[in-house]
Amino acid sequence: MDISSQKSKTVDELPVREFDWIITLCGHANENCPYFPGKTVHHGFDDPPQCASEAKNEEEKLIPYRRVRDEIRDFVAALPDSL
Repeated sequence: MDISSQKSKTVDELPVREFDWIITLCGHANENCPYFPGKTVHHGFDDPPQCASEAKNEEEKLIPYRRVRDEIRDFVAALPDSL
């Protein structure tokens, strides 16, 4: 699935203001997101740029990105059963 044209959105850019669930995926979001009434799930993942900051080459830099990508994929796949 090509998501290269996708971008992050602010809450103000979202078309709806009422949500069934709020799901945050990083420590920064858990600490800094605005309050939303309702059901909230937080799962912090490592920050790939921070994890890759001391990598010695490009291949080493990709390792944390791939790991976190796979962790998020597994987390999202399990969401329906956990909500």
